[in-house]
Amino acid sequence: MPRPGFVLEVDRSTPPILTWRGDGFSLERLPVERSRVIYPAEPEAGLPDPDGAIDEALDHPLGDSEPIGALLRPGMRLTIAFDDVSLPLPPMRRPDNRQRVIEAVLDRAATAGVDDVVLVAALALHRRMTEAELRHALGDRVYDAFAPEGRLLQHDAEDPDGLVHLGLTDRGEDVEINRRAAESDLLVYVNINLVSMDGGHKSVATGLASYRSLRHHHNVRTMRQSRSFMDQHHSELHSANWRMGRLIAASGVKVFQVETTLNNDAFPSQLGFLQRREWEWTARDRAAYLATTGALRAGSDRLNRSVFQSVKAPYAMTGVFAGEVEAVHAATTEAVFRQQLVPVEGQTDVALFGLPHVCPYNVHSIMNPILVMCMGLGYLFNLYRGRPIVREGGVAILFHPTPRAFHPVHHPSYIDFFEEVLADTTDPVQIEKTYEERFATDEWYRHLYRTGHAYHGVHPFYMRYWGAHALEHLGRVIVVGGDPPTVRRLGFLPASTLDDALEMASDVVGPGSTISHFHCPPVLMADVS
Repeated sequence: MPRPGFVLEVDRSTPPILTWRGDGFSLERLPVERSRVIYPAEPEAGLPDPDGAIDEALDHPLGDSEPIGALLRPGMRLTIAFDDVSLPLPPMRRPDNRQRVIEAVLDRAATAGVDDVVLVAALALHRRMTEAELRHALGDRVYDAFAPEGRLLQHDAEDPDGLVHLGLTDRGEDVEINRRAAESDLLVYVNINLVSMDGGHKSVATGLASYRSLRHHHNVRTMRQSRSFMDQHHSELHSANWRMGRLIAASGVKVFQVETTLNNDAFPSQLGFLQRREWEWTARDRAAYLATTGALRAGSDRLNRSVFQSVKAPYAMTGVFAGEVEAVHAATTEAVFRQQLVPVEGQTDVALFGLPHVCPYNVHSIMNPILVMCMGLGYLFNLYRGRPIVREGGVAILFHPTPRAFHPVHHPSYIDFFEEVLADTTDPVQIEKTYEERFATDEWYRHLYRTGHAYHGVHPFYMRYWGAHALEHLGRVIVVGGDPPTVRRLGFLPASTLDDALEMASDVVGPGSTISHFHCPPVLMADVS
């Protein structure tokens, strides 16, 4: 049986703790008697027969949905939407969960005589996927059957002819989604739920939405009112998506949701030390750590990025649920929590977050400074249920080199956001008020998003807003090992070492402060009492 996650109280026998630093890592010795380490659970066993489990889910759906076979008929329009390259992290080994599910749905559609079938990558405002990324997610057989005939599409949130406005929620929120999906007789949405934030009504109401819709919940007010994006019932982001999703259903769009869950087996065997507890490292683990860190020190930034971006996780499917959206998501969330929740008693004065090499928005790309902030304060900070790990007014210490580096193809508007907007103000409210509309409607950014592989012009704004709750909650943010001018441009303080950072933190929380090290990845979710 896999061991659950737990909290280790640091004493004199505790070895140095592995801490991610982007495309690398270090071993950090934590102060004794006032530090603790929050470890994830070991990976659950995967389903013994994933394809059989998919068949079972499709044929015995949850909620008030009929089996998918009963929903398919000749002459109907079927659209299958799926999560884009932002999930899972790292990308999983083939076959991807999306491929398994989509092949099963297509087999049933063929049996039922359905000819009008289109696949849609649910991009929202993300960049378009490359052929290699689509082949990896869907498999060669599906790609070769659909792409050459123009039946494999990527959602365009700026295509006036490809969107349809379905109405307003009771809060006055525009609901505008992909026209093909809305006008189909059946929309099948295929999810990979890496964390509890994924899935549910967020799939269609965000993944297939326009900027006109997304602006209603990707804003500073919503982010500040969300007490953990991972805890649906305390997240205004989810509340908005649920309002929109229910309006989508009420407008007549028939959605058959398929959500899959993964264990947290995030790294191949040669990097197995990354998910083992340090005092249990074998001689082979220590040798692998030394060899890996030595190679990273000798390699260039570009080479190291390419090495890490090539890692494929040996994830195993732990659950698959299909049918009515809300019933499916309830079952999915339970499965995610079973793998990821770690009971944590009380909050801490200082939280340490080592930032890994990848976030949802730099797959096959560069973790630029804005994404560093988003990963630390938007994602890792919010991986909690109940209360944040760190108390109100406390300090977050992030570990990342934070280079002033951007991918010019993927993140063109990020460059201008960093150089122009953050040079003027780091206040998210002022940023939203002064600059968002100009970037969101800029024709050049729109062109790059629609025709190339660029994130939407407004995307860096949303990444800044993603950390709004953390920024309002915390008294100070310190980045260890970051490029000092870049860190200061973000509005944070740079530190050379952990000791320096803790000394700086003491100015805010006082001497002898309590410290919690969030040992992630693999993914965990702190259940803070």
